[in-house]
Amino acid sequence: MNTPNNPNHQQNVKGPGGLSTLAGRLDRSQPYALGLFRVVVGLLFACHGAASLFGVLGGAMGGGTVPAGTWPGWYAAVIQLGAGGLVLFGLGTRSAAFLASGSMAYAYFKVHQPESLFPLQNGGETAALFCWAFVLLVFTGPGALALDNLFRGRVGAGATARRTNEEHEEQATPVTA
Repeated sequence: MNTPNNPNHQQNVKGPGGLSTLAGRLDRSQPYALGLFRVVVGLLFACHGAASLFGVLGGAMGGGTVPAGTWPGWYAAVIQLGAGGLVLFGLGTRSAAFLASGSMAYAYFKVHQPESLFPLQNGGETAALFCWAFVLLVFTGPGALALDNLFRGRVGAGATARRTNEEHEEQATPVTA
């Protein structure tokens, strides 16, 4: 029975905007999922740069390092390590993601796309995926648990709730002449 006295009533009722309880929980978890996405993408990108610059994790293209100052490999590796690290920690996320996205677009169109049109055919899947992942971070920001949030005086998703409560309190305050 679906009545207010039924203890299961809240599970059956849709919330604001028609969102179910599960969708509401997922929406509340979104900043943390985005933060985890940022960490994983930043770590993977930084690992590519570290492999090319220092020969770790298998090195560049099957072993070794990219010679210092060579165009475009060495510069790409520096961007990968630097921007990947910044994205990983959530520091200057939007700017670092913009730079990283541009470097991957360059890599795709200059290295991979001349071989064939589609990433599956030209080996550019990684460049295309990194490019679009970083574009997403440019538009969404760092999510939760980022150093960017600490410098703005916010920590995680709680800032949105605090801001909403403050706005509600301001609207509820009577105006006196």
